[in-house]
Amino acid sequence: MLAEWMPATAPQLAYGMVVVLIAGIVRGFAGFGFSALTVAGMSLFFSPAQVVPAVFVLEVLASLTLLRSVWTEIHWGWLRPLLIGNALAIPLGVWMLAVVPEGPLRAIVSIVILIAAVLLLSGFKAPWSDTPALRLGTGFVSGIFNGLAAIGGMAVAVMLFTATISGAAARATLIALFFATDLYSLAWAGGYGLLDGNLLRWVGWLLVPMLIGIAIGRQHFLRVDEAGFRRGVLRVLAVMAGLGLVRAGWR
Repeated sequence: MLAEWMPATAPQLAYGMVVVLIAGIVRGFAGFGFSALTVAGMSLFFSPAQVVPAVFVLEVLASLTLLRSVWTEIHWGWLRPLLIGNALAIPLGVWMLAVVPEGPLRAIVSIVILIAAVLLLSGFKAPWSDTPALRLGTGFVSGIFNGLAAIGGMAVAVMLFTATISGAAARATLIALFFATDLYSLAWAGGYGLLDGNLLRWVGWLLVPMLIGIAIGRQHFLRVDEAGFRRGVLRVLAVMAGLGLVRAGWR
């Protein structure tokens, strides 16, 4: 009877729940990373078409649990152009994913993010200025990365955590951005017929581990100072980029 409600075998499902728990901890701490970590981890055993729609739903629910607590810290000057750029570029990223081999694309994107994270951890100071054009451009690049590799948040995080806004504001802005872009991505997934009956089974099994992880990660965020938080975020970026390379090689 229980097997009818399981979207995979018991060992596979247990593995997926552990992956989501870890990704939830990262999401609660950094405000981003859930989709990239979950998709990278679970795609070693499941096809992206099985996992990604459920991840979009879980991301929306994760954002809802965090939005209220960060609403006053959102940097709207960054969020608006990020939303515009994503809205324009997500369809382009999906088109690129359809016509360009997925493995090389994911490897290139992960290498770029890994280099950026390592440079920033080493004390590299970005030469660019925080301008409206930079913010819109970041949103556009993020949208392309979201469409082709589900890692648009990594591109935004690199920019936000080198900008002259606080770590708390950057985290809040990322949380609000994901809420909107994941709803948008769900609409696109529905258009491609990816929202099937198995979606609710995945969400039902993975929701609780995600919420537990978010609660753990949020507590750690509340205990670190600004400098420690930024270092933690950059380490998350480096790990996620490394997982992206492993995934590209595996595939």
